[in-house]
Amino acid sequence: MDMIAQIEAEQIASLSKDIPDFKAGDTIKVGYKVTEGSRSRVQNYEGVC
Repeated sequence: MDMIAQIEAEQIASLSKDIPDFKAGDTIKVGYKVTEGSRSRVQNYEGVC
C-alpha cells in the first residue's frame, strides 16, 4: 500500500460517519460549516464528479 492510500485509509477510519460510494456522473452536495466571529453558517457546494 502506498503512502497516500495508507493516509486516506487512516482518515476514513477516524471519521465517525460512513462515506457513501459515488461514481463519475453523480451529483454531489456537500455542506461546509463556516464560522465567522460568533456566527456560524453552512455553506453548500454542489457539483458533478
